[in-house]
Amino acid sequence: MRNLNFFMMAFLVLTIFGCKKADYAAEENADSTEIAVTTTDLVEEENYIPDTNTESYAGLEENPFESPLKEPLSTFSIDVDNASYTNIRRFINEGQKVPKDAVRVEEMINFFKYKYPQPDGQHPFAINTEYSDCPWNKNSRLLKIGLQGKDVPMANLPATNLVFLVDVSGSMDEPNKLPLLKESMKILVKELRSTDRVSIVVYAGSAGVVLEPTSGEDKDDIMDAFDDLHAGGSTAGGEGIELAYKLAQENFIKGGNNRVVIATDGDFNVGASTDDDMFKLIEQKRESGVFLTVLGFGMGNYKDSKMEILADKGNGNYAYIDNIQEANRFLGKEFKGSMFAIAKDVKIQIEFNPKHVQAYRLIGYENRKLKAEDFKNDKIDAGELGSGHSVTALYEIIPAGVESDYVPSDLKYTKTQKTEGNYSDELATVKFRYKKPDSNNSIEIINTIADKKVNLENSSPDFKFSTAVSWFGLKLRESKYIANSSSSDIKKLAKSGLQNDEDGYRSEFVRLVDAVN
Repeated sequence: MRNLNFFMMAFLVLTIFGCKKADYAAEENADSTEIAVTTTDLVEEENYIPDTNTESYAGLEENPFESPLKEPLSTFSIDVDNASYTNIRRFINEGQKVPKDAVRVEEMINFFKYKYPQPDGQHPFAINTEYSDCPWNKNSRLLKIGLQGKDVPMANLPATNLVFLVDVSGSMDEPNKLPLLKESMKILVKELRSTDRVSIVVYAGSAGVVLEPTSGEDKDDIMDAFDDLHAGGSTAGGEGIELAYKLAQENFIKGGNNRVVIATDGDFNVGASTDDDMFKLIEQKRESGVFLTVLGFGMGNYKDSKMEILADKGNGNYAYIDNIQEANRFLGKEFKGSMFAIAKDVKIQIEFNPKHVQAYRLIGYENRKLKAEDFKNDKIDAGELGSGHSVTALYEIIPAGVESDYVPSDLKYTKTQKTEGNYSDELATVKFRYKKPDSNNSIEIINTIADKKVNLENSSPDFKFSTAVSWFGLKLRESKYIANSSSSDIKKLAKSGLQNDEDGYRSEFVRLVDAVN
């Protein structure tokens, strides 16, 4: 009986203590920004055991080959995300098999920087194309389309209003989650200027503001707020999202860079609502002019599928931080490209000339494909391009008159159609549409691509390397469209494109290829 009374008294003390801590946000002179947790939260934090089998990835169906007679237009949104590559790297470095649906080939390609020329005209990006041989199918060719965003000096970039939405639920209480997140934020905070403002919102059961808008020059105050965060409790992200966007809109900088940055393992919900409700919420919030960045951390219960969709719906980008080196790359060296948009809703539409193209296939971008009519519809959302960002897309092309098992079945009525006009020297026409960050009206650019192929050995180092990365991604996906999946051949091609490797990321890629049979 005495033991029972003792435990009841202990429970009462803990309950009172928890309630007092829960009231911290209402006290104006609180000494600490540590997130409050209830007694229930403490129990959940102590008992939290990550389930190693709950990672989730959206199912992908590879783009098929299309006939330019049946499907004359290929339309898609750009994708500057590279979360898939760092996640794949994590699997390989840990000696694990890479899940097929974790592989998004375009994100692998766009992890790397390429030597595209800077724009010199009125548009915020330059266009680069290259046409050569396809190494995995001897009868095919590859067309590379590259966009290079204008590299705007930091001093010329607009003031920033950043609101961090940090997941501090129990699932974040692991070394490669909240602790890594805190160290990562130190890298980002170093890049802030006095004109920039930072706020921090947290969520775990309930949401709260732990740092009101603070100047970027008060770096110690910002870092102290991050350092005082601790994980514990269940997760309901909807309330946190609402609060973060509310704070961003209340402190909106007209003509500035307004952005919510969600940092999480993706294992959250919106309380009584569904994931679809959360996605609709994000779609509504993007109309406010506030952009979105999603930072993924951790493993085991990682929800890649949810985080990718959040970024896509919110005019945003998405990165997976697997270690402090990746944090340094994405949040430090590429801070401008990650956090400052120079163009939004960037779409590409390409029409292939059936005189030269029997069939074509867009490699990757399965989640970014658009209907042909969406290209000119300014209400349709698409990807954003950051300062200094580059975007690369590859098409595999089966030339006219070439025998191939991948060519779509013959058509009875359209196979005899002929292209009118004298376009014998044109491979394709490609169109781009984009909006300025503060505009709702699109600007269109049209380029023609000549039917001029160079041999693979004479192609640029960037062509060789991006092709090798694509090839490796198709191998990991166990693609039905590659005849040759030799790791040694992929490695050989990648090594021939090792130029422009100041940070060693290309050499690291070669080592990853070596590690996969």
